[in-house]
Amino acid sequence: MQIAVLGASGHAGSEIARELAARGHKVRGIARNPAAIPQAEGIEAVAGDASDPAALAELIRGSDAVISALHFDVTADTLLAAVKRAGVPRLLVTGGAASLEVAPGQRLFDTPDFPEEWKPFAAGGIAFLDALRDEQEVDWTFFSPAAQIFEGPRTGRYRTGGDQLVVDANGESRISFADFAIAMVDELERPQHSRGRFTAAY
Repeated sequence: MQIAVLGASGHAGSEIARELAARGHKVRGIARNPAAIPQAEGIEAVAGDASDPAALAELIRGSDAVISALHFDVTADTLLAAVKRAGVPRLLVTGGAASLEVAPGQRLFDTPDFPEEWKPFAAGGIAFLDALRDEQEVDWTFFSPAAQIFEGPRTGRYRTGGDQLVVDANGESRISFADFAIAMVDELERPQHSRGRFTAAY
């Protein structure tokens, strides 16, 4: 497939671009600093600003899907406008863990231990997911990572969930960027969460 990866210079975006290319997909990596996008066979690095829907639409036109690893200063409305203008049928989004439930009706965001300094960024992710849930035209998927996502090995193993935080036997919710990328590309290739959200952790 031809896949556009937005934010391909960041931790999640670069791992997703590498995973796609390793599986034989053609990747157009888009970032404000294209020099930071991974250099590998199958990855085309392109400069782009996702905050401009018209300009972004031209960069993603012809793609089979768009995978976003952008920060949430680019809103869902902005990104959806570009995807629709370009006629791209699928949008997969690297989300946040804050909106996942740790108990019925209680989000991670609402727990006493959730750091105050993270809340402005997390609130953007929550608003993004809420906006997607009203979207009926684009086939979207919102992928919330584990509570802790870190630089680590590519193990190829993970467990998925829906709206609840996935934890291990020690009560921890963790996944490496490399395994997060595997789960994202698995969802691209074998869709299980059309117009929905899922999570993955060890």
